Formats: sequence, C-alpha cells, structure tokens
Amino acid sequence: MNRELFGVFGGIDTFEQFRSSDDFDEVLAGPTLTVGIRDSDLGVPGWSATYTGDEGRCLVWGESYVPTDDPNAARWLLERYRADGIDALRDLNGSYLAVIDAEPTDEAVIATDPVRSRECFYTDEPGPRIFGTDAASVGRTVTEPTLDRDGVLEFLHLGVALGEKTPLSELRRVPLDSRLTSTAIDPLDRFVYDPQPAADFDAVGELADRLERALRRRSVLPGRKGVLLSAGYDSRIILSQLPEIAHSYTVGSLDAQEVRGARAVAAQYGASHTAFPPDERYLRPDESKRRYSQGIKESLHIHHAGYTDEIDVDTMYHGLLCDTFFRGHFTAENTVDVLGKRVPTGRLESDPDPVDALLEKFGYSRETSLDLAERTSFAVDPDAFVRGAIRDEFDSRRSRADRIQNALTCCGIANQPSMPFHNHLSDNFLTSFLAADRDLIDWHLRTPPERRTTETFLRACERIDDDILRHRPPDRPHDTTLFNEIEGFVRRKTPFLSSFEPPWPDREALFERHDFDQRHLGDLPHVHSLPTRHKLRVIDLRGWLEFRPEGAMRLRSWLRPPDPAVA
Repeated sequence: MNRELFGVFGGIDTFEQFRSSDDFDEVLAGPTLTVGIRDSDLGVPGWSATYTGDEGRCLVWGESYVPTDDPNAARWLLERYRADGIDALRDLNGSYLAVIDAEPTDEAVIATDPVRSRECFYTDEPGPRIFGTDAASVGRTVTEPTLDRDGVLEFLHLGVALGEKTPLSELRRVPLDSRLTSTAIDPLDRFVYDPQPAADFDAVGELADRLERALRRRSVLPGRKGVLLSAGYDSRIILSQLPEIAHSYTVGSLDAQEVRGARAVAAQYGASHTAFPPDERYLRPDESKRRYSQGIKESLHIHHAGYTDEIDVDTMYHGLLCDTFFRGHFTAENTVDVLGKRVPTGRLESDPDPVDALLEKFGYSRETSLDLAERTSFAVDPDAFVRGAIRDEFDSRRSRADRIQNALTCCGIANQPSMPFHNHLSDNFLTSFLAADRDLIDWHLRTPPERRTTETFLRACERIDDDILRHRPPDRPHDTTLFNEIEGFVRRKTPFLSSFEPPWPDREALFERHDFDQRHLGDLPHVHSLPTRHKLRVIDLRGWLEFRPEGAMRLRSWLRPPDPAVA
C-alpha cells in the first residue's frame, strides 16, 4: 500500500523485530509504544500529522480537522488529551485513526473515528500486541495462523465478515467507536443514538447548515480536485458547493443513463467529465483491488480501481455512505404489493424482524448460498449459519440504539460492505469523506429514523442550492419512492418502453466476456455456475490469503467439492 500505519506496544527494538524503520517516513518511538507511518502527504492541512514533545507522542492518520487554527492535528490532540483524557476525541473531526502516547504515566491508546471508517487490525499472537492499518502486514506477524471459519463463511455468503472478525482467527479489528490499549479494548460513547423531538431539532435546517460547514471544512485539501460523480443525489451536493472541483469521473458506457445524467450534472456546475468504459479493468481482481478489501469485504465496490492511473487529481471527493447516514438505507420500510412486486411506501416498518431486514440489505441469496454449500466442503447449513451470525451481530449493537430501526442502521454502519471504495481512494489520493464529518454524525444520531429520509436530505440540499435537482437521477423522475417504483415496473413490463438502467455495468457479461472462470477459477470448475458476485468473493479471498500461502491452501481444501462418501 502507498500509505500505512504499523505499530507495537513496546520499544523500538520490539518494533524492529517485525518491521524495519526504513519502511516508514516517520517512526514515533517511546518506551511503551512505537508506531511508524508511511504517507507522502504527511503534514498537509486536513491530513495525517505527527507530533513528539515533552508531553509524549501522537499520530493522526487520515483525514483530520480540529476546532482551532492549530495546523498540526496531532499536537492539538495530545494537548487536549492531557487536559481532558479520552473525551478529547469528541472534538477531533474526520476519517482517521489516532495514536496517543502521553507522558509520563498515561497508557497509550489507539482509537478509531466514531464510525470506524478507518480499520485498525491487531494481533497478540507473536507476544507483544501489534496493530496496523493493513491487515496483510499485521497478519504476516502471526507465526501459526489458522483460518477463522466463521469469518470466511460470512464473507462468502454475505460479502462482509461481520463484527471484528477477519479470515484469520488470530487477527482481529478494533470495534466500532472503541479504543485499543496494550491489554484491553474499551468501548467509547461517541456513537450512541439520542433522537430529539421535531419541536426541538429542525432536521432539515440542521442538516443544511451542517452540510455547508462540513464542505467548507474539507475545502482546505490542496491541489487539483476531483469527484467521483454518479447521476444520483449524494455526490452532486459536493460538486455544487466546491467550485474548485474541476474534474468529475464516472464508470460506465458513454450512452448509459447513469453517465448521461452525471455528465449533465457536471456541466451544470462547470466541471469536466470523464467516463471510464466498463471493460476488463472494472472487474479485474488483481492486487490493485484485492489488498484494499482486507480479506473482509468485496473488492467489487472499488469501481474505479482499474482506472486510477487515468485520474489526474490530487484530492478526491465522494458521496459514499450519504445514503446510510442521511437517507435511511438500513432502516426497514413498509412495503405494498404492486402486481406481485414488493414496493416501499416511504413509511417505516412498525415491528421489523432485524434478521430478515439485514439479510435483505446485505443482499443475501438463500438459493445461491445453498448452491455454494452443496459445492464446497464447509459442512454448514448456510441459512442457519447466516441467520445466527446476523442475529449475534445485531444483538452486539443493540445497546447503542434506543429502538430497532436505529439498531439496524448501527449494525449496517458497523459492517458497511462498501468501505473498500474509500480504502482505495485514500491510499491513492487525499480523500474527503463527507459522511464521516463529526457534525453530520451527530445529526444522524439526533434525528429520528422516520426523518432520516431522501425527502429530508433533498429539502436540506435545496436550501443550500435551489437548483440542485435541475437534472433528476434517470431512475428517479418523481419525488416519491412509490411513484418511481411503479414507473420502473411499468417500463419493465410494457413493450416499446425503455426500462430504467441499473447504475452499474453488467458484471455477469463482463465476467463471461473476459473468461474469468478459466483465468481465475480454472482449478475450481464446480463453482463456475455460481453467480458472478459469489465467484468474485472466492477470487478475492484466495488472492488476499496469498500473503500466507498456508492459509490459501487451507481455503482451497474447503472450496473443493464435498466428499460423496462423507455426505
């Protein structure tokens, strides 16, 4: 990876047992903790920072903003930490990982941002606790790794390893909104739902104000600026408020509805637009994508990875997770039957089943999972396994939410499948993560789930820019979800009417056209009939495990067809 944080709870001699200091741009060494950082943009305003002084050592990795004019976020955080303890993290803003080693007696801590938009992996297996941002690098320190069957199965069936799991039993992740010390993992309370009554909290006005502030905050990122632009709602508000963004990029054919819509939005705000054709590069499961999946999430979400060399910007903006934080992606909606299709009404389900709701949001396919189970040697009932895993994960988040709908969203945020998209961008560009803004997270936690809707978001955007909907998304010509769903259904069923196109290229066609079965799964012909998405998961997992060949071999034994004699 281009950027990395790696550390140990121990001195420099302990650090050097596992990594060379020469691998990093800077190493902060103390008696109880040593950490190295590799980042060519270290010290850029709004980005990674380090500080060493008589007060101790501090490192902030990633995007970071502080409430004062101090240009060094690490120095500010260490000073505040010495005064206020762990509460200092409440005022650190951005998408970051923080390492604090205060003198003289405070125990060193590593803390995620409130929503864990930056993963921290750790292991105790070699002896001292080791941590870092690259799962493969931390995993290499494990002397006798074993595959975590549950983590592997969750990834294959759901596209995400839930909770704190990874493919290795000895390798874990710091939980959502938590801190890591030399001997413990402690939850923090920055991400706890506290919905306010409408009379006391103007959801539309507050969101508009906070969006404007968040975007101004992120305008300090330097250099040539671009945005990954869709024809939908989320990225256009970024483009509308940051006129210095000169370039926009979309993956798709020139004549695709999504590309035509994005091009119109770009032209509205005076930005150039580049469409990358969906060829082999879109799906190619090589090192440029696999490493960023960290073995826990699908690399498929890194739509732009194959085109990185053609993106000529220094700072990249994106609208990832705006639908989750502002528009209720993970809430369970009430539906009605329209000609045999379940169509959302725009109202929340009064008593949702959390397991069924989350399985639907994660895109679980019972039939495909049964087919996968019949073709492999895991010897697990996939439906019972997946349902139990989802139930356990939902229960683990329940204490942070006042009601089921908020607990569903908390569970979705803690296990967001699309995070490799941000991982890749932030390794190759200075990257702004709007949805991770502290004030916007606070809005999310204080706004009742019935008001975290597309309508609320669009009303807030229109307060900022009353021309924001000049070009509507091609598949959402109406103001209400119900009308959009009905028109989409009618178009699909009526001869001579063109259907709404999906926003992403046809994965199945590209997989077949470029013969990925033979190129990447030639030794597993019995899985060739599975859907492309599940085959890509197999490719991802095998490729990621190649950093430890014994792990890849063990996975291959599980992927063999079941022994008929055993069955």
